[in-house]
Amino acid sequence: MKGHALAASVYARSLRLGGLVALAIALVGSVIGYLVTGLPGVFGALMGAGLALVFMGLTAVSILVGKRVASDASFDPRFFGIVLGAWVLKLIVFVVAAIWLRGQTWLDPATFAIAAIVAVVGLLVADVVAFQTTRTPYVDVALPGEPADSQEKQPPIS
Repeated sequence: MKGHALAASVYARSLRLGGLVALAIALVGSVIGYLVTGLPGVFGALMGAGLALVFMGLTAVSILVGKRVASDASFDPRFFGIVLGAWVLKLIVFVVAAIWLRGQTWLDPATFAIAAIVAVVGLLVADVVAFQTTRTPYVDVALPGEPADSQEKQPPIS
């Protein structure tokens, strides 16, 4: 399995688990937010969970794109440029969202903060679970009956 295919399987699983975690946090947070502060609590929980999911998704997508662009090179600067660029983009989006959401009356800031923090922790746990439970090969060898990779040396025919 090549590096890009391996990264794609791990990050696809991470995105699926992260989506489920964010959905659960959005639903539970919306119900609790509605019971505590009404409709602004619902919007706060949805925005908190949604922003956390978007940021986690941007990280996964930037690593997948960087891996595809850099192919199998270990220290290709294009990979690090793409990942760092996504990080800067997330920082800018976070600052703009924080400034814009600060004065909104339709959003409960406490519910937003709690939902965002719980979502970030939950998404980190989902990432760890995805990385720890995804089966990854330690070596890449041709098994009997499989075509040999053209880059590997063939044993001499005797």
